[in-house]
Amino acid sequence: MALQVQVNQVPLKSSSSSTAPLTSPWRFSKRTVVCVAGDYGFSPKVLRNRELSLLKVKCSSSDATATAVTVTVGQVTEVCKDTFWPIVEAAGDKTVVLDMYTQWCGPCKVIAPKFKDLSQKYNDVVFLKLDCNQDNRPLAKELGIKVVPTFKILKHNKIVKEVTGAKLDDLVAAIEGVRSS
Repeated sequence: MALQVQVNQVPLKSSSSSTAPLTSPWRFSKRTVVCVAGDYGFSPKVLRNRELSLLKVKCSSSDATATAVTVTVGQVTEVCKDTFWPIVEAAGDKTVVLDMYTQWCGPCKVIAPKFKDLSQKYNDVVFLKLDCNQDNRPLAKELGIKVVPTFKILKHNKIVKEVTGAKLDDLVAAIEGVRSS
């Protein structure tokens, strides 16, 4: 079963022509909700079935946007602090491997093509890359990055293994271990 990652922001259309603030019983907070809306209208359903796309809706009194997220296997997807957790959530039961790197890191550049090869080998695993630059520093800190490259392996939204350094054999062994558990 091939899934695909796509992150888009689209404006939500109100089913009424009023310009009143957006209100709805399905909204969990004034800032962020998670729902599924087939037409980006006001017929959302709370995400219960992981086969559906994940929509992260940010609401304010004057504006609302939706970010649609689905998951890709067979390739490496670049993530940022805003897209990482929605993609991990959308991955459901799939194993997720995150490569945390920097642009200036030599070992990161050496292992990058091997990481891409692994993404094509393991079609049941989601492979992500996070550039630990200034913009993504809060997420890198949240994930406990100390050195680059660091690989975090997640299952069910939790980090279950970590491999530090450009150690391909250790990374393969960790992926195999998590996949089989």
